[in-house]
Amino acid sequence: MTDDALVRVEGVSKKFCRDLRRSLWYGLKDTAAELMGRSGSDTLRAEEFWALDNVSVELARGECLGVIGRNGAGKTTLLKMLNGLTKPDRGRIELRGRTGALIALGAGFNPILTGRENIYVNGAVLGLTRKEIDTKFDEIVDFAEIDRFIDAPVQNYSAGMQVRLGFAVATAIRPDVLLLDEVLAVGDVAFRAKCYDRLAEIRDQAAFVLVSHDTDQIARVCSRVLVLDVGRQRYLGAVGEGIRVYQELSRQHISTVPHEQVAEGVAASILLCDDTVGSGGMLQFMISIELPEPVAVADLRVVLWSDDGLPASDSYTRTQGSSLHLLQGANVVTCAIGPLVLKRGHYAISIALLNRSNNLHLYWGDRVRTIEVDGPSTGAVAYTPALAALSVTAPTSQRRLLDS
Repeated sequence: MTDDALVRVEGVSKKFCRDLRRSLWYGLKDTAAELMGRSGSDTLRAEEFWALDNVSVELARGECLGVIGRNGAGKTTLLKMLNGLTKPDRGRIELRGRTGALIALGAGFNPILTGRENIYVNGAVLGLTRKEIDTKFDEIVDFAEIDRFIDAPVQNYSAGMQVRLGFAVATAIRPDVLLLDEVLAVGDVAFRAKCYDRLAEIRDQAAFVLVSHDTDQIARVCSRVLVLDVGRQRYLGAVGEGIRVYQELSRQHISTVPHEQVAEGVAASILLCDDTVGSGGMLQFMISIELPEPVAVADLRVVLWSDDGLPASDSYTRTQGSSLHLLQGANVVTCAIGPLVLKRGHYAISIALLNRSNNLHLYWGDRVRTIEVDGPSTGAVAYTPALAALSVTAPTSQRRLLDS
């Protein structure tokens, strides 16, 4: 480990077994082997798999490493090994100084003890004397904003209260190494702002490891990124490139094949759809739909999917207090959605027309078009932009509109 490094992970691998009975048997065999001075098996046996495979990284004081990857990539396994909760099967891990960790909701708390009692228990585990905890107690309670509930059992706390208390304890000790796993996703906006401020305060004195699926959070806090995929290290380096690699890996696991279906006796197609929209602009499209009978009340729903496979916006006439009336025969639906306040990138568009009386799809187009948004690289997302300029016209009127 270099002189200024606080964390060193060298060729670390960890395997698990999918079958509980085999897992218990393998554990007994490996424990017996260790007691006899032999190492356990470092090759895969039946039903075993590598949760982490040959991961290496070094982290110095003042650095924040963002660990990103899809579910099951090995992110939490790595944090548990860094925190000493899980032993690697291969490789080695070295940490220097005091370590603070919040790697699972409620982890380290005794649910039947009060918040006050848990603060002292956790402080003692982290190596603080009772006198040191006394001096930090008020700071912890004030930060967690739980003064009225400090003498209530932790099992009665909400998820947000548990996260606030856990984060307050983990950071109040001013650790040399701080391990955080998705904790900022639970708190409200005001608390997340406080967390960012606290991290900024102690950043120069500590090394952080932050696991998150929120690329905005990673871009805001981290100085480097480690991308994991099915236990393997895919990238280690600059934040921007790491996020790009993560998004590319996510796209590979998402079905991007357009899919369309219509109700019996219905014919439908997309006549026109924008392929680019500026920040704050409107997405416009037109759908032709021919019906065997009229639909008195129909709904339109439009979902934009980001590169990571998550919905970036969801616009729905039913929740916005509007609807469509579709005639028997040919109809053309014209729609504008916006203003769109989305991050820069490519988005897939899904469009649905539904009969409100039975909630059945008249038309469903999953990822039938893509659009490029020229917005900021990071920032807020408008999840429910308004469906504006919504109208139904006859085909002859629509031809005049397209020709103009």
